[in-house]
Amino acid sequence: PVPLGMASSLRLQKRLAASVLKCGKGKVWLDPNEISEISMANSRQNVKKLVKDGFILRKPQKIHSRARVKARLIAKKKGRHCGPGKRKGTAEARTPSKGIWMKRIRVLRRLLKKYRASNKIDKHMYQELYMKAKGNVFKNKRVLMEYIFRTKAEQLRLKALEDQAAAHRARNKAARARKLANKQLEAHRETDAEGTQ
Repeated sequence: PVPLGMASSLRLQKRLAASVLKCGKGKVWLDPNEISEISMANSRQNVKKLVKDGFILRKPQKIHSRARVKARLIAKKKGRHCGPGKRKGTAEARTPSKGIWMKRIRVLRRLLKKYRASNKIDKHMYQELYMKAKGNVFKNKRVLMEYIFRTKAEQLRLKALEDQAAAHRARNKAARARKLANKQLEAHRETDAEGTQ
């Protein structure tokens, strides 16, 4: 230990050393065997020389272990230390329902935007699904995706049926037209035959 008189005489050196080493005065270590030489230093330049020589050092950072914290966090992930005795706020205060809603709606809206950008859904379907999501129709992303696939499959089925019906109508119309043309031709032939008689 440094004698009491010496400690007070080294106050200046300690302050200068703290400034040079960019740390607090408590972190500065002065070599007790070189007290006389250290006490001679009265400028930053002299202190820098002593630092270079190793007579003045910056004490190492104290260890602040996070091992216990890490172990506790691993246990908390498993659900330990979360019982009724550890809880301070209400369930709503600990996990606000609005926060849960925001997280869910953002996921759904992000998916809708992605699908619209990649032309998987058109703007009309996007608008319909956006309002349904707002109305709490879809519990999660999977449910929304299933709904989209189902709706698209139904639309394709209806389109196929409509195309089929349109083709059927066109065929019937053509057949009616042929029938009418044949009828008119028959009638024309009959009138021609009557005229020749």
